[in-house]
Parts: sequence; structure tokens; C-alpha cells
Amino acid sequence: MPQTAPRAGTWQGSRPRWWTELPLIAVVYAAYSAGRLLARGDVTTAVDHGLGILHLEQRLNIDFETPLNNIFTAHKLIGIPADFAYASLHYVVTPAILVWVWKRRRDADYRLLRTWLLVSTLIGLVGFTLMPTCPPRLLDAGHGFVDTMAQYSSYGWWGGEASAPRGLGGLTNQFAAMPSLHVGWALWCGVVLWRHARSAWIKALGVAYPLGIVLVVMGTANHYFLDAVAGAAVMGLGLLLAKPALRLTARIRARLSSATDEATGTTAGTAAPAANGASNLNVAANVGDKCETSARERERIPRQQGRDADRSTGGDSGGREAGAAVRSGSGGKTAAAGDGAAAAAR
Repeated sequence: MPQTAPRAGTWQGSRPRWWTELPLIAVVYAAYSAGRLLARGDVTTAVDHGLGILHLEQRLNIDFETPLNNIFTAHKLIGIPADFAYASLHYVVTPAILVWVWKRRRDADYRLLRTWLLVSTLIGLVGFTLMPTCPPRLLDAGHGFVDTMAQYSSYGWWGGEASAPRGLGGLTNQFAAMPSLHVGWALWCGVVLWRHARSAWIKALGVAYPLGIVLVVMGTANHYFLDAVAGAAVMGLGLLLAKPALRLTARIRARLSSATDEATGTTAGTAAPAANGASNLNVAANVGDKCETSARERERIPRQQGRDADRSTGGDSGGREAGAAVRSGSGGKTAAAGDGAAAAAR
């Protein structure tokens, strides 16, 4: 059977097109944002979860957010840049690196990294839903935390409601602290830069960026240390599920493609015999025109016999007419020559 090559731009091994990738990422991010809003939870539950995490860290002596928040609050030159980093890098660096991977790396690399990021984001959304958590900055002041973004809000576009612009705090879920996707996305960026960048400086930046974000989210009192740990764990789980997700997507596409091919093949199959039959008739006509068949073959092929009979009749009549013409022509010449000789003799 004839083999047809896949069309350029289809999903088999070709580079994903930006007009298909952008809506996919937009849909996942919209689901992430909407899910955060829907999974607000009640304040009492969120505060209980936050206090439970803080008390566990204190028992384990890993409550690193407390001394960091004191430093960020006391030193403006540290606190203000940290606030800008928390409010912007999460939404700028991650898409920029994703676009860089799409343009510069192999298609298989991009598909895996993109799927890893999207799957991890959806897992984080499940965490926000199941465990709404009050961040340190929203705990009672007696726990010693200061909201640095509220303290330095006059220097940026945010107010006292996390990193949301002033007046838009109601469009975000301030209890979406566990896990920290600020840390998770930064870890994704760091891994991408470390593995796929060529410059040693960029690789070093890939190591420094997630570590810096961990310090920022704790120093600004937006996350606990265990939130950061959970963000890294979510990214690890997302990486494990990325390849199975790609295989599942490939199977779904293959089934849809085969169903489409079967539908197309059924339609083509009904038309193909007619076309083949017409072609065979043409070939048979051409062969019949140039080849003679025996009487036995004509008996086996009635249509051939009919065509041969028609041709033979036409040929005989044509032959008789040609013969008559030849005879008349030669006879005329002979008669004319005889008349000329008789005239000369007279």
C-alpha cells in the first residue's frame, strides 16, 4: 500500500506551534488561578494549618523564616529588592525560559520540560485545595512575623495583600501557601538552565536563582520553610509523571488519528474500485487495439469478442473501401493509358 509522509507541522516529531502552545499554557494557568480562588478555605482552618507547620518547624529547629524575616524587615536594601523579586520574577522568568527552550532546544526536550511544568502546577493546585494554609505574614503579630510587602508597599505596585496590585487583592488566594510554587517554578527554571545552557555563568545562575527564591519567600514571610520543601517535592512528582503524561497524550492522539484515517479510508475505498475499474477498462481497450486474440480467448472474454467483432467489421468495411479505392485508382490509370495508346494507333 502507498505510504504517505506526515504533514509538516503535525504532532509527530515536529516542533509545536506557538499558536497551539500558547492556548494550552493559558488554559492551565487560568485553571491554576481559578482553582486558587475557589480553594480559599475558611480562615480558621488556614490559620490552624499555618500554626501546625510553624510548631513542627520549631520542634525540628528548622524555622528559618523567623530570623530571615527579621533581617528583611530591619534592612530596607534587602527587603525592597526581595519584595520586587517575589512580586515579578515568578511571572517573568518562568515564561521567558519556557520560550527559550521552545526556540533553542530539541522538540523532545521542550515537550518534556513543558509537560513537567504544567503537571507540577496542577499538582500544586491540588495542594492548595486540600490544605489551605495561612502564610507567616498573616499570623497574629505575637508570632513575630512582619509583612515586608505591606511595610514597603509605597515602593512598589502591591498593597497589603501579597503581590497583587493595589485594589486587586480579592483576585488572589492568600492562603495558597502550601506548596510554594514560587519555589517550585524557580527550581524548574534552575534545572533547565543547568542542563541546557552552554555558558558556565548561566549554569551558575541556574543554581543561584532557586536558592535565592527560597530565601525571598521566607524572608518576606510569604512561606514557611516546609512550604519550600513541598514545592520542590511537587516538582519532583511532576517530573516523574511527565513522561507517562506524554505517552498518554500520544496514545490519545494516535487513536484519534486512526479513527480519522479509518473514516477517510472508508470513503476512499468506495471510490477507489470505480477509478481502478475505469483504469482497467482503458488498459484493456488499449491492449485490444494493438493485440489480436485467438478465437478461444474471444470465447472466454465476451466483451473482448464484441469489441473485436466491431473492430473486424469496421476493418473489413474499411479494407473493402480502401481496396475499391485502390482498384478504382489503378483501373482508372490503366483505362486512361489504354485509351491513350488506342488514340495513338489510330
